[in-house]
Amino acid sequence: MQFSYQTYQRSFQQPLQTRYGQWSIRRGLIVTLEDDSGKIGQGEIAPLSWFGSETWEQAQDYCQQLPPQLSETQILSIPDHYPACQFGLGSAWEALTQNSVSASVQPNICGLLPTGRQALSAVSRLWEQGYRTLKWKIGVDAPEQEQAIFQQLIGSLPQPALLRLDANGGLTDESACSWLHLCDQVAGQITIEYLEQPLPPDQFSAMLSLSQQFQTPLALDESVATLSQLQQCVQQEWNGIFVIKPAICGYPHRLHQFCQTHAIDAVFSSVFESELGRQACLRLAAELSNPQRAIGFGVRHWLAPDE
Repeated sequence: MQFSYQTYQRSFQQPLQTRYGQWSIRRGLIVTLEDDSGKIGQGEIAPLSWFGSETWEQAQDYCQQLPPQLSETQILSIPDHYPACQFGLGSAWEALTQNSVSASVQPNICGLLPTGRQALSAVSRLWEQGYRTLKWKIGVDAPEQEQAIFQQLIGSLPQPALLRLDANGGLTDESACSWLHLCDQVAGQITIEYLEQPLPPDQFSAMLSLSQQFQTPLALDESVATLSQLQQCVQQEWNGIFVIKPAICGYPHRLHQFCQTHAIDAVFSSVFESELGRQACLRLAAELSNPQRAIGFGVRHWLAPDE
């Protein structure tokens, strides 16, 4: 197979603020494979290094050192510490060798709110766009400040709405307990679907303990960024929710096999990939994500048009 790649970058309409800081530009690579008959398969490498994938620079360096002709064996021999490269080249290989089609079913999608007070004015806009599940990132400002905004936020949400809170591992055990106590308190006013990754990945035992102390469900995200981490958390008997970002989880066929073998409560989610990567992720989500939960791909409104 002939191999080539090109880099891309897309600006955010406004910087995405998380506990990791501001994210203003999404950079990635589009990889192309072409067989002897001229058939083409493409995939996307969309690293998210602060989640544990390789960096964009490492992904580019890896692609740069690959030969212009690749075999199936070479594609399936990418080291595990390049999970975004595994996904991108694995997706291209599947597109070339299988009859991949765009995900045709319109799934229930969760919309991402801005952080802080900006969330209050964004609720009605996302609701009008059809989102019935919304996600709000916390752990960015002081808990007291965010919890005051949270009280206003749940008052502004229409009654059928579901709300997800995402801490990106940025809480302490004390602040996590404070948030979970508050979520349990407001359960009669609004449905808090889950609190996502309250503590850092190295505090798995503490999160397991938290999941048994409160009614509000917990979800793992950073803790299950790659397939090997996902396998470890299943082996350690996490019975809660798994937020899976397929674009940084490794080879699509391996993720597919794992999820079909293990009955996990999975919610598939975006890493702000382009439409090419999005379609590859949605194909997996259509088969493997829990159909009772909205998938985390309501992020298109965050990115400027392709550059």
